[in-house]
Amino acid sequence: MRLSGTRSRTLADTLLDRTVLPGYSRIGYALRSRSWEPIPRIDGRSVLVTGASAGIGAAAASAFAALGARVHVLGRDPERTEQARSTAGAARAWSCDLSSLRAVREFARRFRDEERDLHVLVNNAGVLMQERRLSPDGNELALATNVLGPFLLTGLLAPALAAAAPARLINVSSGGMYTQRVAVDDLQSARGYDGAAVYARHKRAQVILTELWAERLDARGIKAHSMHPGWVDTPGLERSLPRFRSVLRPLLRTPAQGADTIVWLGAAAEPAECTGRFWHDRAERPTHVLRRTRETPEERRRLWNECVRLTGLELE
Repeated sequence: MRLSGTRSRTLADTLLDRTVLPGYSRIGYALRSRSWEPIPRIDGRSVLVTGASAGIGAAAASAFAALGARVHVLGRDPERTEQARSTAGAARAWSCDLSSLRAVREFARRFRDEERDLHVLVNNAGVLMQERRLSPDGNELALATNVLGPFLLTGLLAPALAAAAPARLINVSSGGMYTQRVAVDDLQSARGYDGAAVYARHKRAQVILTELWAERLDARGIKAHSMHPGWVDTPGLERSLPRFRSVLRPLLRTPAQGADTIVWLGAAAEPAECTGRFWHDRAERPTHVLRRTRETPEERRRLWNECVRLTGLELE
């Protein structure tokens, strides 16, 4: 767990973070953003945002496009994704179901064949399921969407990122991951199913995998970071946690506010000076606040190996 590093944190900021409700809400965003510098332009750089047909992904795509990037938006539904592309002013819309390993491979092949380079990959797509279902490959559907699909996509597009280096990988996690330990012995969630807990475990896994990708990709000129956006009012939240949204709606952030740190990580100079960090509101955050959520080095190794096995990724 790293608390110091590229950006100093004030006591007030730390208290906002630890008290959760003000820190994760629009209150925390309003207080912190008063001191932020504008995000620099990245004219001509290529950015791919998954889960970009609505919510945080769509907002991130719009913000990257406004900074001059050549933005690619990816979503499951072709019509909604094209609508998001048009609204964001993005360059291209791509359709891919990240829960299907075959679809991920086909998309990655097309992208590498048709596009010259990729400077920023944002793995934003995610799903919170209320009941256990299986993906086309027989994996638990939320695991396939939240962990396996992004893991495979990262591995397949790593050569494109390396070719465009310096490049960046950004994985969008959730503050909910603070409540859960990675479940390496039950990645498929076969021992009872609590959708919110499963989602939090997947987001914990994303943070661990980001740190492991950072170790592997740094020598290739790729910086890897994960972040959480706070509590954001999105269509996904409305579908998956309607009661939570109803109670806290006046405090929820807008998608643009939730996307801000994603865009900052993809464009600002500071995140290029380090790798493998976890961020919220443009500041590095601890990866654990509860002792019971800490994973062992062996669990980290097993998580990586299981993702390689389940996806069939051939690592370079």
